[in-house]
Amino acid sequence: MAVIDETQAGLLHQTGEGAQELRPRSELTAKELLREVGAVLRMSEAEAAKYAAGTGDNEYHDDQTMIINMGPQHPSTHGVLRLMLELQGETVLRCKPIIGYLHTGMEKTGETLTYMQGGTNVTRMDYVSPLNNELVFSLAVEKLLGIDGDIPERAVWMRMLLSELNRMSSHLLFMATNGMDLGAVSMMLYGWREREEVLRFFQKVTGLRMNHNFIRPGGLAADLPAGWRDDVLAILDMLPPRLAEYDVLMTGQPIWRDRLQGVGVITAQEAMALGTTGPILRSTGLAWDLRRDMPYLRYDEVEFDVIVGTYGDCFDRFAIRLNEIRESMKIVRQILDHMPSGDYRIQNKKVTPPPRARIDESMEALIHHFKIFTEGFKVPEGEVYVAIESPRGEIGCYIASDGSSKPYRMHVRAPSFVNIQTLPHMMRNCLVADAVAIISSVDPVLGEVDR
Repeated sequence: MAVIDETQAGLLHQTGEGAQELRPRSELTAKELLREVGAVLRMSEAEAAKYAAGTGDNEYHDDQTMIINMGPQHPSTHGVLRLMLELQGETVLRCKPIIGYLHTGMEKTGETLTYMQGGTNVTRMDYVSPLNNELVFSLAVEKLLGIDGDIPERAVWMRMLLSELNRMSSHLLFMATNGMDLGAVSMMLYGWREREEVLRFFQKVTGLRMNHNFIRPGGLAADLPAGWRDDVLAILDMLPPRLAEYDVLMTGQPIWRDRLQGVGVITAQEAMALGTTGPILRSTGLAWDLRRDMPYLRYDEVEFDVIVGTYGDCFDRFAIRLNEIRESMKIVRQILDHMPSGDYRIQNKKVTPPPRARIDESMEALIHHFKIFTEGFKVPEGEVYVAIESPRGEIGCYIASDGSSKPYRMHVRAPSFVNIQTLPHMMRNCLVADAVAIISSVDPVLGEVDR
């Protein structure tokens, strides 16, 4: 029989997550238990008083319950997310998300990179929606530079085009993974198939399928390629019959509705108290979308509907994303009609590198190019916060500048990070099988949780 000595025992103990972990009920104070079962958000004072006195209706002892880990290596946690669940049989009594297994330090890394290099860093946070990451960073830098009103019209509309196509590809991936999580394996194939068409277009435009570093301070890295309009129209013509198939396969399917309706319910008051945004907040019936309510780019010049739910359950969140694909298609068609000619980036030598052809002709252009890409451009002192609507909700970028070519401080308000804290409230008193559906309906990307 193997014997663990004191040194080994100490190392095993160090692998725990300390206070972050879910502890047995016997070790909790009444106040801690109240917090973990969501007393602040969902209980009446009378119910809370019962828990505080240890006489609550759901009061269990350790010998009646079991604490298990779901993740961090689990296909349904959408990345290295660890959930500690307290179960009584198949019922989830408590849930505690534990994060940090992917930590990349992207915000600190951003403080060591020049503003010119920063796009290569932020694009990797929400790797399902990289262009929205690049957009919010670029808008923040442009506001600090004071050039936010000088961006050429073509660049503004190109950014909108890429952002909406990225929203479509992100929601198509949600359709695929949401179906897979609940056993609709064919939906994984269909959702992935449609997303591939959008990614092929991105590859034609930016040279990459993801992590593009294409939207940059001052505009974009390049103009749209020849034939881009026909490629976009082909995507818009391909999608409607495919989305109709999704409706047949899932929306009206009795088993699908039984798995999602009434599961993972959250109210508008709870969602707002937790700072939730995006489809989770809109599923409660609250029509909050930054594209309409705090317009940026030219979203105030296009028509689209903000899709909302009624019950705040998993089915509402599924239906909202499905219909948001249709709304993004509507926006993209309007962008095609509005797309102007002109420059794709600002003609400001302090921010914009010279054209590639000029480098071979002019020593001044070569020096300019060298200095822009090695030293970067200096940004005036100040601080700024800019927020946009990503597929998962409000993504915001805060930058504090000390006048150098690198951010003094950078912080990203990532929607997945905020939305994950809804899990304990949506999972309480659900079944273990429902826990998978609830995680999937949040649609977290762990790259921006552990950024």
